[in-house]
Amino acid sequence: MTDLRNMDELEALDRANFLHASSDVKGHAQGTTPTRVIESGEGVYITDRAGKRSLDAFAGLYCVNIGYGRTEVANAIAAQAHKLAFYHSYVGHGTEVSIRLAAKVVELAPDHMSRVYFGLSGSDANETNIKLVWYMNNVLGRPEKKKIISRERGYHGSGLMTGSLTGLPLFHKAFDLPLERVLHTVCPHYWKYAEPGMSELEFSKHCAEKLEEMIIAEGPDTVAAFIGEPFLGTGGLVPPPEGYWAEIQTVLSKYDVMLIADEVVTGFGRLGTWFGSDYYGMKPDIITVAKGLTSAYAPLSGSILSERVCEILDQGSDDIGPLGHGWTYSAHPIGAAAGLANLNLIESENMLANVKSTGSYFQTKLRDAFTDHPMVGEVRGDGMLAAIEFVADKDSKTFFDPSLKIGAKMAGAALEHGVIARAMPHGDIMGFAPPLCISEAEVDEIITVVGKALDQVHSAL
Repeated sequence: MTDLRNMDELEALDRANFLHASSDVKGHAQGTTPTRVIESGEGVYITDRAGKRSLDAFAGLYCVNIGYGRTEVANAIAAQAHKLAFYHSYVGHGTEVSIRLAAKVVELAPDHMSRVYFGLSGSDANETNIKLVWYMNNVLGRPEKKKIISRERGYHGSGLMTGSLTGLPLFHKAFDLPLERVLHTVCPHYWKYAEPGMSELEFSKHCAEKLEEMIIAEGPDTVAAFIGEPFLGTGGLVPPPEGYWAEIQTVLSKYDVMLIADEVVTGFGRLGTWFGSDYYGMKPDIITVAKGLTSAYAPLSGSILSERVCEILDQGSDDIGPLGHGWTYSAHPIGAAAGLANLNLIESENMLANVKSTGSYFQTKLRDAFTDHPMVGEVRGDGMLAAIEFVADKDSKTFFDPSLKIGAKMAGAALEHGVIARAMPHGDIMGFAPPLCISEAEVDEIITVVGKALDQVHSAL
């Protein structure tokens, strides 16, 4: 048992009772790894229990898009809780806020999208998506067309199927994942994986060729869907190379493979458009949304379904009967109230325009400040998504020994100086995804602190 006598009450309770996500279980319980209790937030800043104020350059987990402390959303949640805290959405039941939010989401989504199924998290939304893909192929009389192709370094959740779709070993190790029916094709990271002399467009064609080879090898009559983030998120914050989505969609169309655009990160403004699908010219069958839907003020996710998908589901009603899928908290009215208030703020304060202007400023400042540093292999990003990847040698793209944990050291050094960035998994990568409301002055603060952190870590090496 851990000796908790030298800890204050809250820390002792935390370490004795609270199993944290993605943490060192034993280290946390025994007090050998840090714990931090966050007490308040305002704008792009959070303050912890010790009084330390930090600029959150990762918006929680890419999700607090409107910033912290927005009373408009808190008041909407409270008003809904007083009026009706819960009712389910089974067999035609709904609430005014869930109906109006569904209509708003469809209004903002690409033109060919039709209806929304609500859940609570991106993981459960992608579980819904896979079930619907399997269901639709059964309705269409294609019982063998069930395999799902994801990508290496893609992230699609932490459930059984969604954890399988995720192409990061950390999320498979010792969990008996990935499950059957899931395949992974190449990661579209041009700087890291393109052959010398290959242009971005040539690399995109290469990625599409590898996808087509996989579909042919597996049998087109067995491959049901391809899932991908428009802009790769947790796998390293990687924008697609030139022409990537056009090349991929040509292959998918050729073999009648559905496209699921996982927009949990890119949805609702992070690239300066409502959806990454708009930004990259994608025409998905299903769009996954979560984080930015409510800016994380309450849990809510969604599967936005295309007209084509809805036509098949309608056929299933005729052939099979009611759709046997549901979550108790689907379309939860408190989450829906948060979603409506959140989207209204993004619109009324024209945050998409801020992403375009301040996001461009952010990208330029990052590149100007750090591209030539001897430890920096690549600075990349778009809109309010960016990353710096560190290397031991720039010319040969020699990476650091993972045991040095350079990415974690960089994030730790930045935190010491008051900026939260994220050490991305499976690489020495420092990630940024600030709230959409960030100002140029706050961007300058990030740049200054990252510079200090880089000097600190470089000197130690």
